[in-house]
Amino acid sequence: MLIRSISGLRGITAATDGFTEDVAKLYAESFAQMLGNNGLVALGFDGRQGGKQYYELIADSLRDVGCDVLGLLMVPTPTVMLAVETHTAVKGGISVTASHNGQEWNGMKFIARTGLFFDKNENESLWKIVDHGAKEYDGSSGELIPGDEIKLQHIESISSIPFLTIDAIRTRNFKVILDAVNSSGSFIVRELLTAIGVVNIIPLHADGSGVFPHAPEPVPQNLSELREAVIKEGADLGIAVDPDADRCVFIMDNGEPFIEENTIVLAAEEVLRNSETGQSIVVNLSTTRAIEDLAEKFGATVYRTAVGEINVAKKMKSVHAIIGGEGSGGVIYPAVHTGRDSLVAIALALNNLAFSNTSLSEKKKVLPEYEIVKSKIALENAGQVASVLAAVKSKMAGEAININEEDGIRFDFENSWLHVRPSNTEPIIRLIAEAPTREEAEEILDRAK
Repeated sequence: MLIRSISGLRGITAATDGFTEDVAKLYAESFAQMLGNNGLVALGFDGRQGGKQYYELIADSLRDVGCDVLGLLMVPTPTVMLAVETHTAVKGGISVTASHNGQEWNGMKFIARTGLFFDKNENESLWKIVDHGAKEYDGSSGELIPGDEIKLQHIESISSIPFLTIDAIRTRNFKVILDAVNSSGSFIVRELLTAIGVVNIIPLHADGSGVFPHAPEPVPQNLSELREAVIKEGADLGIAVDPDADRCVFIMDNGEPFIEENTIVLAAEEVLRNSETGQSIVVNLSTTRAIEDLAEKFGATVYRTAVGEINVAKKMKSVHAIIGGEGSGGVIYPAVHTGRDSLVAIALALNNLAFSNTSLSEKKKVLPEYEIVKSKIALENAGQVASVLAAVKSKMAGEAININEEDGIRFDFENSWLHVRPSNTEPIIRLIAEAPTREEAEEILDRAK
């Protein structure tokens, strides 16, 4: 199985119709053709097993057709994005990753000159080249240029956020446990924590081996070991990032999940607290309505987009948003770069806790309180999407005070909402409901299912 979407390309590596070496080579050569078979391409991989072989294959493929390669090796996807956005010599980037998908998957995320992921039109241009076969190239080969300094730049750009109070973070003497599923966040997150004043860091799954110790998506059901470790060690915070470290969720000091939706709320509060009123925030249609409550408190305006980081990021640029992201644990802070970044989220969260001088569990009590419930339904084929959405609309539309069909269907009710949409990355329908209580959210979800 090979899936290509606005989130890039990913597939099962062992499948003949999946993400094979021939597929990786073809997409790399096609990407190079879009760049005119010249210029510098930033390249990194998320650390999963087998990823380095694909990284080397793609580096060779890019060089063979005329591009120079800025070799970042194992780094978070945000590090690749930062390299493209902040270095004028870099014309584009590729992150070799299957994001939160399991060990048997791999893929590629394509980054435009802006430092943002390819949008719909750019993806379609790439796919057109792929489907017709990249043109043969008979020019000179490109060079491989080490990019070790980019990781240091990433850490420095975050630790230099003007309102970050490193002394206050150090004074709090936080004890932090890190679960990076042994992938790209394993070392750089620890280095960031040290840089911003955290000295007591306990690595749980952070050896960089690429061996996933559990399902890699950072959601509560996959984080039982981290929860137990937080209680056992008496830690202030558990941090979980996905394989390419663009998403981040926290476990509170009481061992309970902070819930990934709250990551963007905590980060947004910290940025808005340190900014003038009248700012703009951008989130997707599946993100908690707590963002609206927070915006009202700080005199900010909320804009919502279709799910997909590129949709949020482009809207952020157009409205000059100061902060944005997605409820999946992705935070975008353009002062560093305009992409989801778990390292940014971690720094903003710790700064928030240092300022408020409270625990994360106590902090949660004063944030806007909603319960969000998520589910999914597997599809046999993409042709089922339209009929599924039509059936849900027939069932739920009469109760809604607003319906948005920009991305699947979102139904807004008086004090709750439901979003039903096809996934960008898997053959499933995602269902998300939010309400003041879990019982209300589950009831909405059950009726939709």
